[in-house]
Amino acid sequence: MHEAPLGAAATAAETLVERGESIDRQEREVVSTHVLVEQEKVEKLRELSKRTRIAQSEYLREAVDDLLTKYDKKPEQD
Repeated sequence: MHEAPLGAAATAAETLVERGESIDRQEREVVSTHVLVEQEKVEKLRELSKRTRIAQSEYLREAVDDLLTKYDKKPEQD
């Protein structure tokens, strides 16, 4: 379950997600997914989120965006 950053109010989008309602993120449909991650990485992400007050889900979306950008690059022509 999503944990809101400590001491920070949940954003409207986070509130909608927690209630199971659909939200529109940057004019796109947002869906939920499930992944298995090593416990140590989960703990580090949780601590980062608490320290910075940025939701874990926001960090994960950023990571997916970075990964897709990395692998979407076309191979260089020789």
